[in-house]
Amino acid sequence: MNRTAVSLLAVGTALAALTGVAALNAPGSEPASTERTSRLPVQRSTLVCPQPAASDLAETVYTAYSAPHPDVRPGDGKRSDTAGLLPAGHTLEGGGQGSEDKDGRPARKPDPVLPLKKPGTPVTHTTDKADAPALTGSAEGALAPGWTVQQSTTISAGPARGLLGLSCTVPDTEFWFSGVSTAKGRHDYIHLTNPDDAPATVDLQLYGKDGELRSESGTGLNIPPGATVPVLLATLTPEPVTNVTLHVAVRIGRVGAQVQALDEKLGSDWITPSHESNDRLVLPGIPADATAVRLVAFATGDRDVELDVRFAGPNSSISPAGNETLHVKSGMTAAVDLPDLTRGEAGSLVLTPSKDSPKGTVVAALRVLRGKGSEQETAFVPAVAPVVERTTAAGHQAKGGVLYLTAPGEAAKVKVTASAGSEGGRPASRELLLKPGTTTALDDLRPDGVKGTFAYTVERLSGGPVHVARMLETKESGAEDVPMFSIQVLPDDRSTVAVPGARQDLTVLDAG
Repeated sequence: MNRTAVSLLAVGTALAALTGVAALNAPGSEPASTERTSRLPVQRSTLVCPQPAASDLAETVYTAYSAPHPDVRPGDGKRSDTAGLLPAGHTLEGGGQGSEDKDGRPARKPDPVLPLKKPGTPVTHTTDKADAPALTGSAEGALAPGWTVQQSTTISAGPARGLLGLSCTVPDTEFWFSGVSTAKGRHDYIHLTNPDDAPATVDLQLYGKDGELRSESGTGLNIPPGATVPVLLATLTPEPVTNVTLHVAVRIGRVGAQVQALDEKLGSDWITPSHESNDRLVLPGIPADATAVRLVAFATGDRDVELDVRFAGPNSSISPAGNETLHVKSGMTAAVDLPDLTRGEAGSLVLTPSKDSPKGTVVAALRVLRGKGSEQETAFVPAVAPVVERTTAAGHQAKGGVLYLTAPGEAAKVKVTASAGSEGGRPASRELLLKPGTTTALDDLRPDGVKGTFAYTVERLSGGPVHVARMLETKESGAEDVPMFSIQVLPDDRSTVAVPGARQDLTVLDAG
């Protein structure tokens, strides 16, 4: 009897590769760490960029970047090194939805936006079209690990004036947004973009200070394949409500979701999803000259939570006078203004369950104002998860912009790299030791001889958790004292995924 050993090594490798793709495109909790678990570079990543603000005075700049990964070289493996975005409804491989012209012939596929050629060098694209579409796309091969796209829109005048910035997001099935509003003078739109070729079904739930704001019009929303649907949140509530939490639950499929918040008096910006936690929440990136800060929190579970509130500044953490704690009732939105929070020092807000409080899951965000009177601008800072290995932010200019790095508990060591510029320059790096309970504001690291835009990559080298945010700003004529600004929190860039090793010998014996 012949016994032939058939190795399943190829099968195991294929499963590991598929695991890497799935973990990036459907984010979730990290797998449990074991001795057999290893982290491998992802092979494919997907992003969704929402439709920019519709205004004749708007200009939108996109910047794409992929940081070099030490374990991946361009040209390695069977996957091609490609990355690019197309208007929602199209793919890099084919025409997508509505891909026939009026005569029934195949429509010309639009040219990719932001096609990357290699890791380490950003590329940019600018549009001033009032009807610029939402964009979706993917990166493969050496461009997939840490692929990031920054979308920044400047509206120079009018009720929606401001700098609206965000990092394009990975599609998912659930999102929490704190700090949205249906109040008079606020026009908040949730943008839902379906990157796939099958319909998605979405439910929207709003919660105020007294609980759920019931509305049937937010239930069972159909998002067609490749489509983007903006929904004005004020249409979902019978009465205006100032401080609101929005829950986006996807019953079928997956979507990209972002809230565009337009305030007639305070400017505008994007609100991105909040990290949900039953332990510590960190909201990094409060600028030193913030003139008003409002905290909005929501308990997503079935327990009330008492939170200790601390401000992590450049040298230490302190409790804001009169607002040392915040009580958040289950299913209800709590909000509190924090006057004189920064006292001229940049920092971050850290929320932890009080000593005698039961742990319960919470989401939170800050509304941050700069300026006074009629010269004010606004930005939003949601809670963000700590960086696992590294995070990347594209779209920086040679002037303006600050990187905020917070070590809320233990000391930590990080390496910050400023990439080459999109039009020239050489990368520059610096290692920083972050003191426990502090926030470090970095504003003087630039690439050597930089031309065009560049990206920051933050690598966590050792120590405790690190939370990262960055601020972009631009000055417009007539508002020299109050720069338009946008703050983006920076979660881990998911350049790698944890892949468990085989726990037993899967060799197959053929007894033929």
